[in-house]
Amino acid sequence: MRISEIKTFALKAPLGEERFWSSQCPFPERKSLLVRIATDDGVVGWGEGGQYGPAEPVAACIDAVLAPRILGQDPRERWKIWEQLYAFSRDFGRNGVYVDAISGIDIALWDITGKVLGEPVFRLLGGPFRTSVEAYATGCYYRGHDPLDVAASLEAVAAEARSYREAGFRILKTKIGLLPVEQDLERIAAVRAAAGSDCVILADANHAYNVPTAIRAGRGLERLDVRWFEEPVTPEDREGYRQVRRSLSIPIAGGECEFTRFGFRDLFTGGCVDIAQPDICAAGGISEWQKIHALADSFGVWVIPHVWGSGVALAAALHALAATPPFPHTANPVPLQNEPVIEYDRNPNPLRDELLKERITVSAGRLPVPQGPGLGIEVDEAVLSRCLPSATSPST
Repeated sequence: MRISEIKTFALKAPLGEERFWSSQCPFPERKSLLVRIATDDGVVGWGEGGQYGPAEPVAACIDAVLAPRILGQDPRERWKIWEQLYAFSRDFGRNGVYVDAISGIDIALWDITGKVLGEPVFRLLGGPFRTSVEAYATGCYYRGHDPLDVAASLEAVAAEARSYREAGFRILKTKIGLLPVEQDLERIAAVRAAAGSDCVILADANHAYNVPTAIRAGRGLERLDVRWFEEPVTPEDREGYRQVRRSLSIPIAGGECEFTRFGFRDLFTGGCVDIAQPDICAAGGISEWQKIHALADSFGVWVIPHVWGSGVALAAALHALAATPPFPHTANPVPLQNEPVIEYDRNPNPLRDELLKERITVSAGRLPVPQGPGLGIEVDEAVLSRCLPSATSPST
């Protein structure tokens, strides 16, 4: 069995009036970079690479640079291929676009290997601890024509939080950082009142703060019983992470902008985070997830992946979490206490909700782990074609 074709798809789905804001930028569209790898005996695997910037540079990296290096290789030799590509690009691509590209290739190779063996990826990772994963609803972004309108924001964010509870979610993640700290804490208080005292609330600043402001915000979050404070400062400010973590009792989460086990090693040795959030589609794929997870476990750091992308990204994260043991083991694992949870973004996302022939649907606040071989999903190529802004070219 040999790799015979690698093709990339830079997808976009405009949101129109449903656009939304984080602390950093508006989201007028959903975008994703999918990787399709075919073998000479007809097996096809899907991967996804990169979650943050434009998809086109990742596609160019694969098409022009990485794909020609692995055509003709055995797709089951995932670790070997990962090391070859990383060693080749180490001098100029230890993070960013090249690792994004390697991530997409790696996930597709795991999909192929599972299909060849007739086994789901979670079994290749060592076996499942669960067949479904508790989901937390990521939402409560800044919305509307004027995202700075605080009065309208309070009413809207409360209604949104209620809708998530009514849909069965027991854990909600809200956005902060676009408004002054006091106004953002008002939004969190509105979410708390609407969602109820039994709802677990998380907060994500998307690295909006400097250290003193993050500490001030964090103390307000503690008063509102928020259970984690995500990306309080910029990702490169590791000393800032340490200062914030030492000053607060709320768990500090971060790492969605980090790459490979080497980047996470520095977060762990520096005492920067309580919860590591590698994005499987950006940090190095499923192969690197294994190494990051093992390293985190040795430091007593919990790993909950960042998930943002298409149905392929969601499936990859579900397989990874299915094979993640409780942290630590108890006879009654509790979500977010010692049982892993998965991010489920509640903003409009046609690339997740329409791209797979069999949609992965939340039920009673949980997402089922696909049980078929490989990632256990099938991409609807008709939907994929509709999301292509321009033609893509294969690497052959």
